Amino acid sequence: MKSALLLSTLAFSQAFTIPSNISPSTTALRTHQGEEVESRRDFFSASSAALGLLGLVAASPEGALASGGATAGKYTTIPIAKRRYYGRVQQAVHEYLAMGPAVIKGDMNDPQIQLFFDINGVVVVPAKRKDINGVCTKKDNNCKGQEIRDSRWNDMKASMYLLGNAFRINQQKAPDNLPTVRAAKAFFKEIDAMEKSVKAKKPSSMDKAAIGHYAAGLDILDTYLDLVELPPTDSGHYDKEFDILVGESARIT
Repeated sequence: MKSALLLSTLAFSQAFTIPSNISPSTTALRTHQGEEVESRRDFFSASSAALGLLGLVAASPEGALASGGATAGKYTTIPIAKRRYYGRVQQAVHEYLAMGPAVIKGDMNDPQIQLFFDINGVVVVPAKRKDINGVCTKKDNNCKGQEIRDSRWNDMKASMYLLGNAFRINQQKAPDNLPTVRAAKAFFKEIDAMEKSVKAKKPSSMDKAAIGHYAAGLDILDTYLDLVELPPTDSGHYDKEFDILVGESARIT
């Protein structure tokens, strides 16, 4: 494949000629450094276009990897991720902060704390009807569908990870090397430890360790929010409820 690519490039370069209607003065100006750079750019752009028509660039692994990169991440991946996950992340932060006063008391039996970690606590995906044009086609005549429930904590972990993974400038970089994902995982570690105390058969009425994990997570969460272009926890932005459905805008809701 590489030899075919080389031969095609060579054939195209031999076919590349300067139009005869260029005047001597224009030709002389092309010796200027800036003009030379533009000429080379034009040549390589034309070469890439020709090779693309031959299907060689698409068939090359190197070409496929190069098709992503900074431009794709900045102008495509990040705005889409914001629309998909901003609402879920912000609602999760809202509920995380809302249980703060209960955490300070240290009682892991508090209903607000228990709800945050309850795997049946929130609706992650609403039920959708499965009829066709208003007619149920199911054998059991049940077209109501079923909702998917999980804990706010589990949904927070999923949405934070997916949002953080989208903040990349190089598609070849492993997720664990991204600052956003590192911050998210550091936060997960603290609150996962807190969850163990909450889900214990007999949660402590004064769990200082759980309080410490919550406080440590709060600091890490601010680092993460800054990296994904969201306001800090003390901004007052999270005092309200947020729509967790996919938004139409990448702006903060």
